[in-house]
Amino acid sequence: MKIQKLTQENRVKVYALLHRAFPGSDHEAGLVQKLHENGRAIHEWVCIHTNKVTAYIAFSNAYHGKAICGLHLAPMAVAPDFQKQGVGTELLRFALRQDAVKSQPLFVLGAPGYYQRFGFEPCSIPICPFDTNNAHFLSMRNNTTAGFVVGYEPEFKAAATPPLPHGKKRRAR
Repeated sequence: MKIQKLTQENRVKVYALLHRAFPGSDHEAGLVQKLHENGRAIHEWVCIHTNKVTAYIAFSNAYHGKAICGLHLAPMAVAPDFQKQGVGTELLRFALRQDAVKSQPLFVLGAPGYYQRFGFEPCSIPICPFDTNNAHFLSMRNNTTAGFVVGYEPEFKAAATPPLPHGKKRRAR
């Protein structure tokens, strides 16, 4: 297995992996595709095994207002037939050692028991807009003391909002 930066050629393989890893959800693949299409700053790596993408990890900017305050880890995925074999662990450890990531405050919305193994800690500040009471929101190297709602790239909001049936419009709030 080889870990490398995501290449243009492997993007379609990543979208397919995200569909397999998150069955019944188009949100993760759609999110990553929109981040790519919109040229957002993103740090991405893949695990390659016999010319197949078996795992993927991405980091995008986290915001305090308009200022970048760290990185969000999302999404991370492992192909179903490679899960529970240490592939995700190896990929995450690799990513955490990379220059673009290793000194940044990091945030993740996920399973606390999994991410705490890597040094992430429960986080009450900043507030995650996608997690009631920050129950699954964790951080690493987070020195934030002021309360604020952490910002995500706009593509995350679109991915978190389920699509409406064709022809329907969402009412403004």
